[in-house]
Amino acid sequence: MNKLHYLTATLFCLLAIGLRAQEVIPLYPDGQVPFAKEGGEMPKLTVFQPARNLAKGTAVIVCSGGSYGGRANRVEGIPACNKLMEAGITAFLLDYRLPKAEKMERKEIVPLTDAQRAIQYLREHAGQYKIDPSRLGIMGFSAGGHLVSTVGTRFAESELYNPKGTSLRPDFMVLVYPVISFADSLTHKISRMNLLGPEITAEEIKAYSNELQVTMQTPPSYLSSGMDDKIVDVRNSLYFSAALRQYRIPVELFLYEKGRHGYGVNNTQAQVQWIDDCIQWIKKERYKK
Repeated sequence: MNKLHYLTATLFCLLAIGLRAQEVIPLYPDGQVPFAKEGGEMPKLTVFQPARNLAKGTAVIVCSGGSYGGRANRVEGIPACNKLMEAGITAFLLDYRLPKAEKMERKEIVPLTDAQRAIQYLREHAGQYKIDPSRLGIMGFSAGGHLVSTVGTRFAESELYNPKGTSLRPDFMVLVYPVISFADSLTHKISRMNLLGPEITAEEIKAYSNELQVTMQTPPSYLSSGMDDKIVDVRNSLYFSAALRQYRIPVELFLYEKGRHGYGVNNTQAQVQWIDDCIQWIKKERYKK
């Protein structure tokens, strides 16, 4: 074996070891999955633990997008988790259940319930993962951003069994080219249809338009969008940012002149990346508390 082949083989071995060591947490270890029908999937968290000398106790749950019909973990969630981990932030990739009527009851609240369960589980097991339960944020891309903004505006509403009364409010949110509104003029209609179905009422549109659900208790937020996004209108981010400012909630808005939908953590059309700025924001936000 020549030197190049040896180095390549060594690298693959190290990667394989790292992947094997990565812990996967079933969200409902007792098997009692809310609203599940027979044959439904088990939602899970995958842990991205930083090196011990880098870890500072902050944690972020990461929700990939995919129009509520898939999860773009490869291009969004996993790269984001790796970036956070490298910065000393413990990341948890959330594989929330996709809303499918044949696999669950009340499919419209299942992703929210899973995200709330992730917050509940991590707060109640914070010591196990050496995280500070008061430094727990949540990040979402595209439809995952809709899920995250729902978590941040509807944390007082839950169908989750919560006997300890654990807070379901994230300490901060990160929303990347997010779907925020379900209004006809703003929404990503595929995401809306996958979550709520084709027959949607005016009341449901209002309830799931999260720019209308902001209160004084909504967490501080960081948003990134591309001005030229043709899939999810940048006004979703602008309207949500404006609503937060009306309640004097800290918000940072990182806009790209060119940033087509789905750029993940690496916008190839830009020199400065939102993720680096966001990590600095997370660290500053942590020290404000």
